Amino acid sequence: MNVLFEEQGDFKLGTILADNDTSLQVETASGKRAKVKAANVLLRFETAALSAFMPETQKLAEGIDLDFLWECCGQDEFDFQALARDYFGRAPTAVESAALLVKLHSAPMYFYRRGKGRFKAAPEESLRAALAAVERKQRQAEQQQRYIDQLCAGVWPPEFEAVRERLLYKPDRNTVEAKALEAACETLKLTPAKLFERCGALPSSGQFHLGRFVFENFPEGLGFPEVALPDLPGELPLAAAPAYSIDDAATTEIDDAFSVVLREDGGMRVGIHIAAPALGIGIDSPLDQIARQRLSTVYMPGDKITMLPASAVERYTLLAGRALPALSFYADVSPQFEVERTESRVESVWIADNLRHDTLDTVFNADAVQSGHVAHPFGNELLALYRLSERLEIARGKADPTREPRAEYSFQVENDRVQISERKRGAPIDKVVSELMILVNTRWGQLLDEHAWMGIFRSQREGKVKLGTRAAPHQGLGVSHYVWASSPLRRYVDLINQRQLIALIRGEEPPYPKNSEVLYAAMRSFELTYDLYAEFQRHMERYWCLRWILQEQVGTLSARVIRENLVRMERLPLVLRVPSLPELPSGSRVELAVAAIDLLEVTLECDFRERLAA
Repeated sequence: MNVLFEEQGDFKLGTILADNDTSLQVETASGKRAKVKAANVLLRFETAALSAFMPETQKLAEGIDLDFLWECCGQDEFDFQALARDYFGRAPTAVESAALLVKLHSAPMYFYRRGKGRFKAAPEESLRAALAAVERKQRQAEQQQRYIDQLCAGVWPPEFEAVRERLLYKPDRNTVEAKALEAACETLKLTPAKLFERCGALPSSGQFHLGRFVFENFPEGLGFPEVALPDLPGELPLAAAPAYSIDDAATTEIDDAFSVVLREDGGMRVGIHIAAPALGIGIDSPLDQIARQRLSTVYMPGDKITMLPASAVERYTLLAGRALPALSFYADVSPQFEVERTESRVESVWIADNLRHDTLDTVFNADAVQSGHVAHPFGNELLALYRLSERLEIARGKADPTREPRAEYSFQVENDRVQISERKRGAPIDKVVSELMILVNTRWGQLLDEHAWMGIFRSQREGKVKLGTRAAPHQGLGVSHYVWASSPLRRYVDLINQRQLIALIRGEEPPYPKNSEVLYAAMRSFELTYDLYAEFQRHMERYWCLRWILQEQVGTLSARVIRENLVRMERLPLVLRVPSLPELPSGSRVELAVAAIDLLEVTLECDFRERLAA
């Protein structure tokens, strides 16, 4: 006697060796002996050879019409052997019964299993839905395979264009397009970006990096909604002296300007004038919501993403030829360049000129300072500001004539060609601007702290910089207080601090009272966002350095060893590891051969060639 039994969802055959009522000892067709529960036995039959039983069963099952079977079985629960008698019109053979069982078991959409060879036909509505789902999956599978074939052949499927960015930066792995892309990448051993490039769907590697940043951080795009601009404040007192800004040629958000009135006794009155958007952009106004969402201007070589719309920037930027609202800080300076008295005002300032680095550098430089003559209409004032800046640097304990100036790089990008210019920090222009900004941010930090007003302070201890609502020393700058309040057009924390300062100077209630949750939330968001923006800027600077190497067909690069196999390039703001670098002292100069550049991964591989003279 033989049996057909079910084990873990599969049908198996065996010859009975012993029947113990509740269980059987059987020998399978492969010769293996097993114990089978009687409840799992579906069919008992007499057949000499089991080897041909299942092949005959499968062949017969393939010829059974499922739709006909479903129509004739009725809506009641049934046993497969009873249905076999009806279907074949007689007592079925073991092979016929087994064939019907296999057919029923293979069609769970048509027949629901009810246990031990019993089934129930699926309702018509459920069957139609299930068949439609199968057909839909089949179409999707065919479509997916078509996409895979196209991608592997280097052809960009037109249907991918509508979801191109999402596929590239954050694919939904449940979609046909994402599954096809993943399969094609696996077949070709390429990253999605490399496959896009191969199919001509990534025309610019630079746009790939910018697009990813925008996709992740500006989901609604870079455009600004239409907002009404607040009127400029009227009836502000006019400052006594005209002011001049000093900025890079590409700067449009001109936040700061300076004025100097030289006294007959050799002293002077210095004004530091900061653009005052806080006089018009109220808390939670439409413009404030935009600024609070972006939190800072994003900088990158050849481009930027401003915190405020261009129309708002134009309204408040300190552009020459206009009298504009400003938060001004005045310092009365002695002939020995000591700060004697200070005061802050809310006023209107006439902007006489916007001085730019590229033209000012040629006349206001180390040679001009040493000679005591700056050939510029504002030369005497610039020279006086430089002397004051030297004194301020000494007062902070940061003057070091032996310190080598740090290199600073500027990028000019036009039509995908890049120029990288190196400039040493510490020029007279740099010292004037940085020292006056440190002065005003330090004194305004003291002002907020003295009145126990909330503000967003920056501090540094043991090399770690952090933001807080209470003042703490900034060891890196050598000052006891420091806030960011000098760039309110470019940083949201500066706008917050400016609101507090204006209210304090005017004798008004603080816009952000003690323990203001709005201020806390803005500070936390800014800290995370600002770091993210800075990392993106470094990433894009690295990218354009690699573009420059390719553009100029540079084969070798000189570098200095930082430590171990880490080097810093000369003439480029680029740090990388060189595995082939031998053990050399820090500061050693080396020549490296460019081995490989990947603009999508932003990687540069170099090989050590030789050690250079110091």
